[in-house]
Amino acid sequence: MNHDSGIRWIHYTEARELRGPLAVVAGVAEVGWDEFVVLELDDGTLRHGLVLEVDRDVAVVEVLEGTAGIDPDHLRIEFTGAPLRIPVGDGWLGRVCNGRGEPVDGGPPITGKPMAVSGAPLNPIRRDPPADPVLTGISVIDALTTLVRGQKLPVFSLPGLPHLELACQIAAQATVGGEPFNVVFAGMGLTHTDAAYVAEVLDERSAAGELVLLRNLADDPVIERLLTPRLALTIAEHLAFGDDGGRHVLVVLDDMTSYAEALREVSAARREIPARRAYPGYLYSDLATVYERCGRISGQPGSITLVPVVTMPGGDITHPVPDLTGYITEGQIMLSGDMHARGVYPPVDVLSSLSRLMRHGAGPGRTRADHLPLATQLLATLARARQVRDLVDLIGADTLTATDRAHLDLANAFAADLVDQRLDEVRDLESTLERTWRVLDRLPRGSLAMLPDELIARYHPPRVDEAR
Repeated sequence: MNHDSGIRWIHYTEARELRGPLAVVAGVAEVGWDEFVVLELDDGTLRHGLVLEVDRDVAVVEVLEGTAGIDPDHLRIEFTGAPLRIPVGDGWLGRVCNGRGEPVDGGPPITGKPMAVSGAPLNPIRRDPPADPVLTGISVIDALTTLVRGQKLPVFSLPGLPHLELACQIAAQATVGGEPFNVVFAGMGLTHTDAAYVAEVLDERSAAGELVLLRNLADDPVIERLLTPRLALTIAEHLAFGDDGGRHVLVVLDDMTSYAEALREVSAARREIPARRAYPGYLYSDLATVYERCGRISGQPGSITLVPVVTMPGGDITHPVPDLTGYITEGQIMLSGDMHARGVYPPVDVLSSLSRLMRHGAGPGRTRADHLPLATQLLATLARARQVRDLVDLIGADTLTATDRAHLDLANAFAADLVDQRLDEVRDLESTLERTWRVLDRLPRGSLAMLPDELIARYHPPRVDEAR
């Protein structure tokens, strides 16, 4: 953490009330919202906080390390007159830090130009639309829900599904075709086991100086969880748009439901009137202040692409966090309990998944000329296969036509040959699209109505059985 020297600090020596992570300080003057605060305990220990609210002469301060052990009658409170700032620059690359940006890897403190972590959404007037792909090396994503530079594409997961494994695989494997590229991974509410897994999977990328890892553990102060994604995006903004930036940056946030639960806990401590499911009424706007910090800026070469992971309590997609996330973002990758039960990884339900900006990242000049028609054909075929499977449940398999049976065969081949891959397996786009063609080869040629004849002639592999 960082504060500017030369700022006139305002000192107080008593907190009127401590409740949960909050300290209520009375009699203040010249104190503003979002100021950085330093609290000195009686034994000289320092804690840190942010001003959440100012009402006349009363300030509510969220204490990042919590208020446990603080004697309100023996406390020195210093309002710095400036928001929380962190140093930004290349010094973050290859480092592992906690959710407050403090190194936990045994290395030296990070230095650089201070920048406020509160940030702001990109100016819509200066935005360029997302364009060109970020390839993850994961076939089902690259083929059917292509991630686009500057896009925000969440992963929606039921509890217990391997969303952390998928987030780590995306962070470890993603590329932009040789252009300058970095990854910022922010884990929120991680268990110690999960934190060790994240560090192990991302170690190679970190050692290469391409990764920034921020980890907020489950037993860390809950307030820290609210800072973690904002620190991640502040670091990413400098890497993408700073004076020495120009990089394409992928930011992975896992898990935004943990973030929202921290926001709910702080809201309850502030005694705010709760809204749906006890979340604060400003949950939508708060999530937007995080999600809208990604994108591309006119005239600048860099970009920030955002992949937030959202777990759905009880598997309920209408839960406030996934519901509101869906309004702000540009599609979703939906994980499926059924696919997971069948032993398929990653267990993506492609018919419930969508990348609304895929056409800006795939096709001629970006991936391959057959990519978009191939994806459209495969999705239509899988939708038909699902209808056939429902029909079998109603009337049995005896009445199925040969084409119906071919659709069922294709659905099984899709899960086994295209979707299923190892956690450490990287597939290039050529391999992914060739696998897609081989899956479609289960259908009669006349069923490939969405693929132009010239694409079939150019890309269709030799058919195993022309008579089918």
